[in-house]
Amino acid sequence: MKKQKTMAFLATVVALGTALAGCGGGNAGGGGGQQASPQPGGDSGSSNGGSSGNLQKIVFATVGPMSGQYSDYGSTAKAGAEYALKQNQEKFKALGFDVQMLTQDDQADPKQGVAVAQMLISNQDVLGVVGHVTTGASITASAQYEQEKLVMVSPSSTGSNLTDEGKKVVHRICARDDQQGSRAAIYAKNQLGVKTAYIVHDKQAYGQGLADEVKKQFEKDGVTIAGYEGITAGEKDYSAVVNQIVAANPEMIYFGGYYSDAGILIKQAREKGYKGVFMGGDGYDSADLVKIAGTENANNVIFTSTVGDLSATEEGKKWIADFESQTGNKVGIFTSFGYDSMNVMLHGLEEAIKANNGQKPTREQLLDAVHKTKDFQGQFVKVTFNDKGDNEFASVYVYKYENGQKVYVGEAK
Repeated sequence: MKKQKTMAFLATVVALGTALAGCGGGNAGGGGGQQASPQPGGDSGSSNGGSSGNLQKIVFATVGPMSGQYSDYGSTAKAGAEYALKQNQEKFKALGFDVQMLTQDDQADPKQGVAVAQMLISNQDVLGVVGHVTTGASITASAQYEQEKLVMVSPSSTGSNLTDEGKKVVHRICARDDQQGSRAAIYAKNQLGVKTAYIVHDKQAYGQGLADEVKKQFEKDGVTIAGYEGITAGEKDYSAVVNQIVAANPEMIYFGGYYSDAGILIKQAREKGYKGVFMGGDGYDSADLVKIAGTENANNVIFTSTVGDLSATEEGKKWIADFESQTGNKVGIFTSFGYDSMNVMLHGLEEAIKANNGQKPTREQLLDAVHKTKDFQGQFVKVTFNDKGDNEFASVYVYKYENGQKVYVGEAK
């Protein structure tokens, strides 16, 4: 890569790095505070300042949308990853390493994902990436990481093609779209009795990927597809497609996309008199959906998620209390999987150090160690990566909104 191009990427990401980690409303918030600004050479943004003494520095990047409408996702994953790292830093200092965290904002934008990836690749202290958080940015960034054998562990990128493309650097601890979409459709048919559905998506990798899997499963199970349409994310008026839906009068509307668009679509459909069920994926998991749609309109809205109910056990409740008291943040949508993703990475680092006779591993050595992860028991999910980098123990769960509150329903089977 030419020097001029490298400096252009660095300038882009330095500007991004000055943003604050966003914090959404309600229970989906918990931004994890400010993100550090990267300096030329990438030698900053640590969770505890610069290197100390004769310790060798190792940096893990956490990347996702830290600003903008999807900041809930990035900031909550970052908060969990940072918490995991802080709990393990002293252990690695005893081994001779100062392990730090560098946060970057890709704005959930595939193009920005490439810019961030290029900057991280140029920083030789960066040995791994916890992220990216959204599918589109993960796909474009992974193409860059593959060239440099820079391992990534995503807490939340569900797009099936992310791992199907065959890049060895790619790993995720969450379920895939084909798992989430198919189980959502099966749940809708078997548990909700849905016989007709209208499918809408936002034309993006995540949303359309989910919608296509739901459509495929519905067709397999004999559920009538009343319509299949794409909308442009970020618009404020979806009346054209809403009118088509209301005229078709399906029992369910499945929308593949994020809460910001889902909230508008739900509100406008309800105002047109639609009384049926709305369903979507984990992109619905934000208190802002209720704010946008309205509390009453959000009733009978169901969504699947790759993250289970953290408060279902006493151990989970204690973890939440400890996290919130020690960080000052609320647990959000991807806090738990950001936490477990970082712990998977740290486990891989420990194994790579051992295999390298106590010396700092190379990127390729860490990649090999992470890829071999087997039966690693995280706080919230067990992890074994298959050859593609998918987690063999990933599950799908069902939630609903009821009187403005998110209610856990159970595992989708």
